[in-house]
Amino acid sequence: MLERLNEAMQYVEDHLLTERVAQGDAELDARELAKIAATTEYHFRRMFAELAGMGLAEYVRRRRLTLAGAEVVAGERPLIEIAMRYGYGSGEAFARAFRAQHGVAPSEARRSGANLQSQPRMSFRLIVEGDSSMQYRIVDKPAFKLTGRTARVLLVHEGMNPSIVAFIRGLGQETLERIEALNDQEPRGILGVSINVDESYAEGTELDYWHAVVTNAETPEDLESLDMAAGLWAVFESSGEFPLTLQHAWRDVYTQWFPSNPYASRPGPSLSRTKVSEDGKTAEAELWIPVERAS
Repeated sequence: MLERLNEAMQYVEDHLLTERVAQGDAELDARELAKIAATTEYHFRRMFAELAGMGLAEYVRRRRLTLAGAEVVAGERPLIEIAMRYGYGSGEAFARAFRAQHGVAPSEARRSGANLQSQPRMSFRLIVEGDSSMQYRIVDKPAFKLTGRTARVLLVHEGMNPSIVAFIRGLGQETLERIEALNDQEPRGILGVSINVDESYAEGTELDYWHAVVTNAETPEDLESLDMAAGLWAVFESSGEFPLTLQHAWRDVYTQWFPSNPYASRPGPSLSRTKVSEDGKTAEAELWIPVERAS
């Protein structure tokens, strides 16, 4: 899988100035790259974001502006020609994007020889640390409902998420107990559910968070529900320092497990069941990720 990802990255480099990429046709580009990586567009986007720490479109934008910066400083082409070469329809649009990445306008960079920000070419490799292994199982689960409460929150990669903490506290113990009582199947207990996550998976972007249970029971009027189709789920167990161990488990699934196993992620929410110790320092967690057999 990593070899195919690197072939896709080489394709990006070879086509940074082609019409499709230069005009920002991210959808078409992502489909083509997914074909090279021999996976689905959804999985490619998710894998890339987890491995690179940014979305595909953001990476392409940074690479284009890195190359554009070199041309600006070289001074061999007019600024408007450079803007057009890298997909910007006007000098103003190019100047805004250039300043956002490099901190100076193109004209300033050309006159002063200012320091510019470079986005290096990206390649991927698997680093195996220690002798730990990931325990998982594959569950073929019938259709079900998620029932509970939802809120729009900010994505936090490490540490406690203040917006989620405040949301859960605001539900009240009585509501939490009623939600948990609706659970009638695996996974057991109240879940943290992430839906509609920005494709970049960047810190501070928004997502829909559900505090909910898996059930087929009728939904009470004061709660919300979301229907989930039947399909395969990869289930992972982890334990350790809270919340870092759980957050690192999500990262390891995409950076270590997927590249080494014949599965790809499919569209759908990620589920997590977490049991925190009384002192709040450690936790046991179970992660459910929707998957399909890789072609």
